[in-house]
Amino acid sequence: MAYEDCLPGTWLAARFAIDPFLLDAMRRDGELVAVREPGSTDWLYPGWQFEGRNPRPVIARIVRAAREKGLGEARLYTIMTAPLGLGGDRQVFELLLEGREDDVVELVRAG
Repeated sequence: MAYEDCLPGTWLAARFAIDPFLLDAMRRDGELVAVREPGSTDWLYPGWQFEGRNPRPVIARIVRAAREKGLGEARLYTIMTAPLGLGGDRQVFELLLEGREDDVVELVRAG
């Protein structure tokens, strides 16, 4: 599975007591990042975009930057999970966890 760190939308909806249609609307509106396995109709949501039960507020900025560059969700996911630096053990999304939101937005814009 290419998206091992992602959570199925059905699981998130049940776990957070959110209507699945609301979750999908949040994805369409750019409030959440979601990807699909090739040939699948199920959306998968990376866990790093959540802080507790809520999406991190910066996710909307990140998605907007990706859309402005014409990047699809799979490409955005690839950028967010890319290693930091040459041979780095850390990934781009870890900058979010450190509060370095502007750095992440700029990396996405560099696409």
